[in-house]
Amino acid sequence: MTTSNHSTDNLITEVASEAMTPVEMRATMSLASIYGLRMFGMFSILPIFAIYASTLPEKPSSLMIGLALGAYGLTQALFQLPFGMASDKFGRKPVIYLGLAIFAIGSMVAALAPNIEIIILGRVIQGAGAVSAVVTALLADLTRDEHRTKAMATIGATIGVAFALSLVGGPLLNQWIGVPGIFAMTGFLTLVAIAVVKFVVPDPISSHYHSDASATTAKLKEVLKNTQLLRLNYGIFALHAAQMAMFVVVPFAIIKSSGIHENQHWQIYLPVLLVSFVLMVPAIIYAEKKSKMKLVFVSAIAMMLIAQLMFAASIQHFWGIVASLTLYFIAFNILEASLPSIISKMAPAAAKGTAMGVYNTSQSLGAFVGGAFGGYSAHVFGFPSVFIFCSIMMFLWLVLAYSMQPPPAVRTKMYTMREAAIDMNSESVDMLISELSKLGGVIEVAVLPQERTVILKLDKMHDWDEAQVLKLLRG
Repeated sequence: MTTSNHSTDNLITEVASEAMTPVEMRATMSLASIYGLRMFGMFSILPIFAIYASTLPEKPSSLMIGLALGAYGLTQALFQLPFGMASDKFGRKPVIYLGLAIFAIGSMVAALAPNIEIIILGRVIQGAGAVSAVVTALLADLTRDEHRTKAMATIGATIGVAFALSLVGGPLLNQWIGVPGIFAMTGFLTLVAIAVVKFVVPDPISSHYHSDASATTAKLKEVLKNTQLLRLNYGIFALHAAQMAMFVVVPFAIIKSSGIHENQHWQIYLPVLLVSFVLMVPAIIYAEKKSKMKLVFVSAIAMMLIAQLMFAASIQHFWGIVASLTLYFIAFNILEASLPSIISKMAPAAAKGTAMGVYNTSQSLGAFVGGAFGGYSAHVFGFPSVFIFCSIMMFLWLVLAYSMQPPPAVRTKMYTMREAAIDMNSESVDMLISELSKLGGVIEVAVLPQERTVILKLDKMHDWDEAQVLKLLRG
């Protein structure tokens, strides 16, 4: 530890070029492909599983079908943090191998299952292979601070594309290989993902904690006490609970109202998804460019509430279902795209990774609760009750979102300091924070010597001269 007069002249940032290096590109694309392979297999069963499950021996109830759909969410929520912590001790890749192997085993258990109970077991095992946090941590090890947001956005886009392709591909795959075949395919794709990690993903020079990408128990209390973040966590919980509950009911409702075989349901999902993507893009651009994030966000929640009410009122009518699905997916895509951005804007700069960890856990719990409660409601009270349950969740979310603080119009800049920064004491850190905070446009400063990182949240509407920061850090 150095003395309190530690100078900033040895904290010169390593200013990187605008473009990613080939290694960063390879890491980003290969890790995104792992997410994509895993998610495509997971999501492909959604549009056809309920129909398949109803043909199993002993005719499982809607409750059991809902549990089978959502069971993975419970174990995924339970194991995400332990897997992340294990990767700090045992290395990223070994833990990813273990998690993917567990996921593959769960997929094969579900593929060979003779009844709904064993399928539920397989889904529980799938969820236990919760490697999302570890993959994110590995991506952080392999990318520089200034390119990490771009890398994370690539993964987010990959997940979105995988979801869209799965809704269209699921019914097509069902007519070729059936639901057991889709589970087996998921296991095979997971083995491919292991090979990608082994032979394509670069090995990190070093692995360490990144506050912007990894969760830590030290920051958990701060995140859980933040009422603005709690509103967003409830939002992602409700969004994915409604999604899972919907797929307990909608496949049956489409067949009953139209007679269209489940293998042809892609003909409904494809145009609905295309329309939703076309309308989602300008909404997100408007929200970001015009600093109207809260307006667009709250409007999308209101749209989601209307979609749920439309489902409840028209679940017996084919064109009512199609109209409800269209409105639902427009709202879903806007919310799914904007929620991580709002979390990033509202989370403390030094606790973004922990905030995202809680957010992801809430999402997984939502999938479990939505499947279980949606199945129970359908079994006991009938199909419309599922959407009444979802409408109540959305109404509560609308109230919470309407009263939340508008997300600040900020952008985040990160600077990597030289190794000498690790020896900074608290007085030196406080002095640097004070000096950086005086710069025009700076809203929040986090100086993290152990990570050799300076994080600045900047006002988007304020002119920003990066040379001021570099000059200050050079001393």
